[in-house]
Amino acid sequence: MIEIELDGKKVEIAEGSMVMHAAEKAKVYIPHFCYHKKLSIAANCRMCLVDVEKAPKPMPACATPVTQGMIVRTQTDKALKAQKSVMEFLLINHPLDCPICDQGGECQLQDLAVGYGGSSSRYQEEKRVVFHKDVGPLISMEEMSRCIHCTRCVRFGQEIAGVMELGMSHRGEHSEIETFVGHSVDSELSGNMIDICPVGALTSKPFRYQARTWELGRRKSVSPHDSTGANLIVQVKNNQVLRVVPLENDAVNECWIADRDRYSYEALNGADRLTTPMLKQGGEWKEVDWQTALEYVANGLKGVKDQHGAKAVGALVSPHSTLEELYLAAGLIRGLGSDNIDHRLRNAEFGKAEGVRWLGLPIAELTQLQRVLVVGSNLRKDHPLFAQRLRQAVRHGAQLNTITSKKLLKDADAWAIRLANVVVSEAGQWAQALANVAAAIAAEKGVAAPAAGQTTPEAQAIAKSLLGGERKAVLLGNAAAHAANASSLLALANWIAAQTGASVGYLTEAANTVGAQWAGAQPQADGLNAGQMLAGGLKAAVLLNVEPEDTAAGAAAAAGLNQAEMVVTLSPFKTNLAFSDVLLPIAPFSETSGSFVNAEGRVQSFHAVVKPLGETRPAWKVLRVLGNLLGVSGFDFESSQDVLAAATAKAANLSNATQAAIQLNAPADEPVSAAIYQLDGLVRRAPSLQLTADAREGVAA
Repeated sequence: MIEIELDGKKVEIAEGSMVMHAAEKAKVYIPHFCYHKKLSIAANCRMCLVDVEKAPKPMPACATPVTQGMIVRTQTDKALKAQKSVMEFLLINHPLDCPICDQGGECQLQDLAVGYGGSSSRYQEEKRVVFHKDVGPLISMEEMSRCIHCTRCVRFGQEIAGVMELGMSHRGEHSEIETFVGHSVDSELSGNMIDICPVGALTSKPFRYQARTWELGRRKSVSPHDSTGANLIVQVKNNQVLRVVPLENDAVNECWIADRDRYSYEALNGADRLTTPMLKQGGEWKEVDWQTALEYVANGLKGVKDQHGAKAVGALVSPHSTLEELYLAAGLIRGLGSDNIDHRLRNAEFGKAEGVRWLGLPIAELTQLQRVLVVGSNLRKDHPLFAQRLRQAVRHGAQLNTITSKKLLKDADAWAIRLANVVVSEAGQWAQALANVAAAIAAEKGVAAPAAGQTTPEAQAIAKSLLGGERKAVLLGNAAAHAANASSLLALANWIAAQTGASVGYLTEAANTVGAQWAGAQPQADGLNAGQMLAGGLKAAVLLNVEPEDTAAGAAAAAGLNQAEMVVTLSPFKTNLAFSDVLLPIAPFSETSGSFVNAEGRVQSFHAVVKPLGETRPAWKVLRVLGNLLGVSGFDFESSQDVLAAATAKAANLSNATQAAIQLNAPADEPVSAAIYQLDGLVRRAPSLQLTADAREGVAA
């Protein structure tokens, strides 16, 4: 550690740190634009000039290394004059369009100009004009004359997103930030460039001109999409969600969110929102009141139970539902005497529940891994924020290995991460590829292999990688979890992890995949699994946030469900019209309180940010009332917090163990893995996301 003096205070800071880092530790604010704590240092805005004793001129705090005994002053005339001079230069060409700028009210340049700008400008010449660019449906670059060339967006693309989609062309006053040869910005993390832009050069295209920032209410929430559980700030006006930005949480999502977390809110205000209960009568849909709809459902479920037995009733539940909703859905079905409930909508294999499949380590530790093997995942598109963390690990020397298919890894650059070793094979051969790695490890260690494998050069390279380093993980992706021999993949991963000292875990598909297992939302004894229910195994089906697109059966699921005498759909949207008998409008994540359990097992609760739309009701309340009407005991909950307490009290233990016999060969069909903007009903209904290159590619695939 090195000790310096900063504005009269003694500050201890690690050797190699910059003056800016010492100022952050001492909570001393130094004005800046190009510096960002998550990006490399560029030192090109010069706003952070400070007075360093014995230095002949002011020095940039972001790029000046600390030395023992250094004395730094940030408030001397020398420092302040330098900062004000820089501000004058920055404002020379900046357009005076604050009244119509979307960044107005939360603009770093605007804020600092108050403290460091002059009352008038000495610049009399014409200001430079930069032509606008069209870079896609998410980011607006209409006012690039505002750009101050801090290059935050460029560095974000290179270092965090892994794709340098923006760069600076030309020199001097002709410099411009632009894409290469008119390309669009297609990164799944691109919206973060808007957040880190210190001026209004990059703004949100869907949000553009919707509201002024000071008109918006700000409420905390949690993303309902992938298993990161990204923390959000949802901004609302007139009871409508108008914008979503990240809430910083270094243990979960740092200060980033994926584009589907940011823009899926468009679906919340869409035309196909279901706002009133509906019954199908004589083939026509009619709006009814809640009492009529709930009594119809309760009587229908009782009738099916009386006529066909309790095992004719079942529920398919989405792992994007809240923990409270899943717990009550499971309680409702079991209260009727059935074990037919499942959240594993895209799985091909349905093993007996043994603990809870989870990540196997804290999310924050992904950045610190030194050796990683990822099996059956389109890492970058399935889990953008996990991929970002592993990208940082690789930048610091980690080795990332993968066993995957051509569909999931189209080329060596598809993940935007440097890969150490790659085995590309059909999904049905992944277990054999893992067995080969196990055989190579067994040969190296002189132990018996768990299955018949061959020590191929690729397997030996992965084995050598995993046997080196200290912090290691074997991670199974969405396609591995959905594979026909998923239990075999887990058994082999467990053996490899045990022999190499690695953790083993699932990246887990949805916001509440772990929570669904905690809540018991899968058969515990002799119940039908999702595949059997979707194939027509039920006489009465309850669908919680489930559409055919959410299942492995796809469109064929409609035919299977159409065989049921009664289908009840609980959804925020007008969906499943062809085979449903009842539609119950339930609140999306923005209109209900609830909890998600992310991949690392972290329970994150949130409140509603707006009032339910129309006659929409929180699903946990709907399920509670149905339980009361059906006489199910233990359904007297007053709040979602009461349900959460009951659910977590009965939560299963986290465990990735399996006792399955290893099956090396599986059907050659590619396991079902949703495209990035087809993951759930919200992203499928977000117009801007469906205009992206990823969405077009996903539909084509």
